[in-house]
Amino acid sequence: MEKEKKRLNPRKTFFKCGTCSQAMFCLINDEYGNSKPLEEKAVDIMAGGISQKGNQCGLLWGGSLAIGTESYRRFKDRDKAIAMAIYGSGNLMTSFHKRKQTVNCRDISKVDWENKWQFTIYILKTLAYGFVFNPCFTLISKWTPEAIAAANKSFETEFPIKTPCLSCASEVVKKMGGTEEESIMVAGFAGGIGLSGSACGALSAAMWYKMLSFCKNNNGKVQSIFNNPDAKKIIRNFYMVTDSEVECSKICNKRFDSIDDHSEYIRSGGCQKIIEILSKS
Repeated sequence: MEKEKKRLNPRKTFFKCGTCSQAMFCLINDEYGNSKPLEEKAVDIMAGGISQKGNQCGLLWGGSLAIGTESYRRFKDRDKAIAMAIYGSGNLMTSFHKRKQTVNCRDISKVDWENKWQFTIYILKTLAYGFVFNPCFTLISKWTPEAIAAANKSFETEFPIKTPCLSCASEVVKKMGGTEEESIMVAGFAGGIGLSGSACGALSAAMWYKMLSFCKNNNGKVQSIFNNPDAKKIIRNFYMVTDSEVECSKICNKRFDSIDDHSEYIRSGGCQKIIEILSKS
């Protein structure tokens, strides 16, 4: 008899995990029967939008990683796995934007996470009023079924791809010493998650892998997402190359029309300086 799936409880998962990014990674992993405890912990750094900078919501980073995880499991062909991770992550972005009309954490939470006063007020209100106040708990509860539906629909889609299929995020993790699986897990970050043109996916991939390496070397412990020294170093090096610009579409001076378009851009040396400096951070 087929094993019955666990009933989704997004709020409980969020409360248990402690961050939106880890919770969404865990929820979609559970949907597909994948277990990645260290990888899930490492994505805490994306809560609040890339080390609390307010970019794409942590739910999207965690969701994209889960889609990349399942893509690696389903498809033995690397090119197809990368393509599906990017395609699925794009559908995830579309679904999220449809619900919130934005993808950025700061627009949703109305909090500057780097401002200690605003962060304290947010926590105190959550403790005082619980789920009724907290927009993040409300969002994860409502959007999780839609996110899973978007992922499932993506995996049911067949489309032709040119080879080799490349992802800027995968290239960074590969150069940092990541495994084949780890490089495919982040593939959907390409072009700012699913080629959306938002905050740089290569940057996020480097930060996630750095945190994952720390977890592996420290018995599953994670560095604090608050004032994380490794994250600050990676961002500082990234800013040196991009003149402090974070948006993919502005860094590349274009939006990618397709997965093949992005692959050709990377194959032709696009973002090479960024990939190199991130991989050495």
